[in-house]
Amino acid sequence: MTVEQLRHWHQAQPFTPFIVHLADGAKISVPHREFLSHSPSGLTVVIHGEGESMSVVDLLLVTRLEIDSARAANQNGSTLH
Repeated sequence: MTVEQLRHWHQAQPFTPFIVHLADGAKISVPHREFLSHSPSGLTVVIHGEGESMSVVDLLLVTRLEIDSARAANQNGSTLH
């Protein structure tokens, strides 16, 4: 995963919720662009979860990004095509 790929998804207009998949099998949902922030170096991101939870993620451990179809459908009122 490159910094540019994640930034592309993060800054997309309109924003589409997505899931970050990690090398250990963990999945972290990004329901809105404000839930993710990049470190100054761009190699680490913070993803905020429910309540006050958060995950600090090294981008070298991200294996793929996936559109969160369920959240996207709720956000848009319809399913993605």
